[in-house]
Amino acid sequence: MSRLFGSVRSRATLGATLVVAVALVAAGAAVLLSLRANLTGEAGTRAERSAQAVASELAARIPLDKLSGLDAEDVPVQIVDADGVLLAASEDLERISGTGTAEVTPAPTRSGADDDRDREDDDRDDDSGRSGDDESLEPGEIAQGASYTNGTATIDGDTEDYRFAAVEVETPDRGRLTVHAGSPLAAEHSAVGTALTAMLIGFPLLLGVVAGVTWLVTGRALRPVEGIRREMAAITASEDLRRRVPEPATHDEIARLARTTNATLAALEASVERQRSFVADASHELRSPIASLRTQLEVAAAHPELLDLDGAVEDTVRLQNLAGDLLLLARLDAGERPVGTRVDVAALAREEAAGREGVTVEAEPVEVSGSRGQLGRVLANLLDNAERHARERITVTVRREGGEAVVGVADDGEGVAEADRERIFERFVRLDAARSRDDGGAGLGLAIARDVAVRHGGTLTAGAAPAGGALFELRLPLAGADRGAPRA
Repeated sequence: MSRLFGSVRSRATLGATLVVAVALVAAGAAVLLSLRANLTGEAGTRAERSAQAVASELAARIPLDKLSGLDAEDVPVQIVDADGVLLAASEDLERISGTGTAEVTPAPTRSGADDDRDREDDDRDDDSGRSGDDESLEPGEIAQGASYTNGTATIDGDTEDYRFAAVEVETPDRGRLTVHAGSPLAAEHSAVGTALTAMLIGFPLLLGVVAGVTWLVTGRALRPVEGIRREMAAITASEDLRRRVPEPATHDEIARLARTTNATLAALEASVERQRSFVADASHELRSPIASLRTQLEVAAAHPELLDLDGAVEDTVRLQNLAGDLLLLARLDAGERPVGTRVDVAALAREEAAGREGVTVEAEPVEVSGSRGQLGRVLANLLDNAERHARERITVTVRREGGEAVVGVADDGEGVAEADRERIFERFVRLDAARSRDDGGAGLGLAIARDVAVRHGGTLTAGAAPAGGALFELRLPLAGADRGAPRA
């Protein structure tokens, strides 16, 4: 069963069919009950009219054997007195139930003395359950309204269900009489039966149509989802992140899902390509110092007197620095967050500038929240970059601007062309192609500086310095300010 209804399509079809089935059953029951009540009410009204007609004749002192209502076909009539004694009944009535008097043969005709006996004026109880609280009627008056019961009657050998109405009349010569008249319920039974048969045939057909339409509509609606699934499976199998899932030409949730999936694939492709490029560049950067160091060691092994110890130490230091940069970038890419400690940026700038020639620091005390070591690395990288390009002077400024601490590192060199002011923050990028790797570094310093700034909720941008060189501006939220999410 779980496999049968394991898809969204089958569950949606089942759910829609069940809902419609419950609604149809409830509506059908309501219709049948309403139809039965209306037809039964109409039968009761016809029975009451028949009883009222006979009661009117009794009120007019028409003898029992002259009553026209007793000759009506398919209308069983009984007339009983206050004691429940049957006085008259329809000629063809053979059997009856539901009126309280099962007799169909009238009692023997009473004598004139009996007919002229005095009636007691006070109310009395009878076998039908009437009590002294019954409505008081004047001679010749017919009671308003009627009581209704259901029963059966056999007329000329045909037995049917009837709706009986009982009407009371006060006769001048016989006292209080009750007239029972019936109306057949065959029409009610026939209509209800026909409606029930139509429902039993129509409802399953309607449910089949609902299930079929729901199955088709749901399948059509979910067809793009299956296309997305197949394409994702193909992408996973082929490992080709350049492929994209099909986007339906609609504006619904599935179209948004496809667009989001493609955006995720694009981001994943860019991340993988960046990682591959990073690995390739790192391998290339490591290969040169390792090859140089190996060459020096091999020469020293064969000719110890030719060992360039200073060069070997320099290559080893370069390898150590490059490995440290790569490790830091790996931690930043893994989402490492800085420890939220207070750092005095002005004091940190003075520490990093100490011992460097031509560096001037103009700083006011400003505190930010973050990692002192990582922020120190940012300032060191910016100062190293400025030293490689400055002619004579480097200026470091620290100031407060609104809710941010602004650190500027300016040099008097040639500056950075506006077209390259974003590209220089990419990893392993060197603007001076002719510059040696030893002089220019590995091209990771500015990339590390920007990644650290972003992790601290800040920014790092490149611009033009007032002296004509480059100006690198680091902006960080002040300590205690709402840092929010890291900026891209």
